[in-house]
Amino acid sequence: MTNTKTEKPQVICLDGPSGVGKGTICLCIAAELGWHILDSGSLYRITALAFSRQFPGKAVAEVDESQLADIAKNLDVSYVEKDGRLQILLGGEDVSELIRAEEIGNLASQVAAVPAVREALLARQRAFLQPPGLVADGRDMGTVVFPDAPLKIYLTASAEERANRRYKQLKEKGIDVNLGSLVEELRQRDERDMNRKTAPLKPASDAIIIDTTTLDIDQACREVMNWVDKKIVHR
Repeated sequence: MTNTKTEKPQVICLDGPSGVGKGTICLCIAAELGWHILDSGSLYRITALAFSRQFPGKAVAEVDESQLADIAKNLDVSYVEKDGRLQILLGGEDVSELIRAEEIGNLASQVAAVPAVREALLARQRAFLQPPGLVADGRDMGTVVFPDAPLKIYLTASAEERANRRYKQLKEKGIDVNLGSLVEELRQRDERDMNRKTAPLKPASDAIIIDTTTLDIDQACREVMNWVDKKIVHR
């Protein structure tokens, strides 16, 4: 498309389940465009981490929704891009690795199913849309948070391939993990995300579906950038 400036900042939505490469692809696209980035999933993971610290040993179902919403509303969170990765700070503490733990991911899926938490984080997510533009990564970016986005992409991959990617990541960090258990956990998380009453995980009606099962990260980034060049006025 012709490279012109637009008055209103644009947003590109990348939705999909865990392990499809959303975060890495968003970083790639945001860097290429010089745009801001929203890792919305991290907000739920940070909420889950804060919850686990405030209510140690308690299940999400044991805590009142208003208390969960208060945690989400009062998160002291910031994002800093450093050495090609997104550094996530909670109260000044780097929690980038802490929130990627499997137990936090599973807890985040439960927290994200609470309507009051989703409502509390909605305005915060929309506030990330600043000039020159935003690349938003999540599960309901195109369906709920930015329904008028000019480009919505839904990334998918088989549960087996997603679990295998996570397995390799954890092994590289020296963490002992069972591949079969990862597959089952991913399927359970998908089930929760797709069947929750509020903002279930699903492609927007006008989303471009990209299956990353057989794509490496460079191929996936190029595929997304091809659609960016077709749909978005940039640079």
